[in-house]
Amino acid sequence: MAAALSNKVLLVDDNIFFLNILVQEFSRTGLECTMAESAKEAIEILKTEIPDIILSDLEMPEMNGIEFRKYLIEHKNLRDIPFVFLTYLADRELITEGLDLQAIDYIVKDTPIEVISSKLNNILSAVNTQRERSSLEIRNAAKSLNIKSIPTKIPYVKGFEIDFWHQPYHDIPGGDFIDLIPVNDRYTFVALGDIMGKKWMAWYFTFGFLSYVRSAVRFATLNGDFSTASIVQKVNSIICLDDVLQDILSSLSLLLIDSETQTITYSGAGDLPLLHYEADAKKLNIVKSEGLLLGLFAEADYDEKRIVLKDDDQLFIFTDGMIDFAGENGKQSDYNLFADKLLSYLKDSTADFRLMKKNLLSVDTDKQVDDCSIININKRYI
Repeated sequence: MAAALSNKVLLVDDNIFFLNILVQEFSRTGLECTMAESAKEAIEILKTEIPDIILSDLEMPEMNGIEFRKYLIEHKNLRDIPFVFLTYLADRELITEGLDLQAIDYIVKDTPIEVISSKLNNILSAVNTQRERSSLEIRNAAKSLNIKSIPTKIPYVKGFEIDFWHQPYHDIPGGDFIDLIPVNDRYTFVALGDIMGKKWMAWYFTFGFLSYVRSAVRFATLNGDFSTASIVQKVNSIICLDDVLQDILSSLSLLLIDSETQTITYSGAGDLPLLHYEADAKKLNIVKSEGLLLGLFAEADYDEKRIVLKDDDQLFIFTDGMIDFAGENGKQSDYNLFADKLLSYLKDSTADFRLMKKNLLSVDTDKQVDDCSIININKRYI
């Protein structure tokens, strides 16, 4: 039975000969195998690489399989990795103890190697089926709630063209949120945020953060306050007082486009620096804010930047999913690599964002490690 190419298994056993036999058989079925000769070595591997399943020997020196499993359970980012015990033992109490630690199953080592391979693939198939079912339920829930964290239409702003691109992690609603808020014919706010976390856990909190951002913008502008720094400060203060959002952190980029003065004001909270492309000079400038993440400290201060775009200049606002990628050593981030890639495209093409979404921003889902979101503001002739 062939396994999906994306399935990665971490094999943990102090018997290197047995490990090599497993790798030879599992690789034949399409599994990508990583070996560890001890639980401690496996823990080091897990710092940079998260497998789809762990197959671990029960009896090992220094740290046995039970102790290894207990360690994983104590770590939030590791506890949900499917875990299977390997053992020569037939001790029911020991096996029961292992299964009580939320291990999926145990496999006796005396089992023919082909049967072990088949059983592991069946387990992976069942796990993947359950994941797909859960993902479908989350997507259906998002649709039925009819609450969107991404705009369905883009407002007209005199002198500027706004567009965005968003790709959720594994097509499951995640922690990135975008909002375009026209206040009147003159002012339009642009917001981009990223809840710390992935998939539906982060998606659940996007509605609270979005509601606070929208409310702060509306109340502030009704009182004549158009300061992005002041509005971000208000949002942060409210979030820090909300018990439901306690310990939930988010980045935020908030921009105000003034179509009368043809300027942009920007404040950031723990966000990535923006990139300003100067069309005449064909270069990228970094626009950086010093504000802390929303929800970190109630008394945090936020600064304000004034950005002037010349005709055909472009401004890019994006979340960390755009600079993160899966490398040989696990998740990696490279802001400069993304900036260089973007600049190369802007120099060598018509720099149309609609084409950019197809040619530059399309992400290999196997290498995607987070939600990807980017907003483009293009200065046009009036």
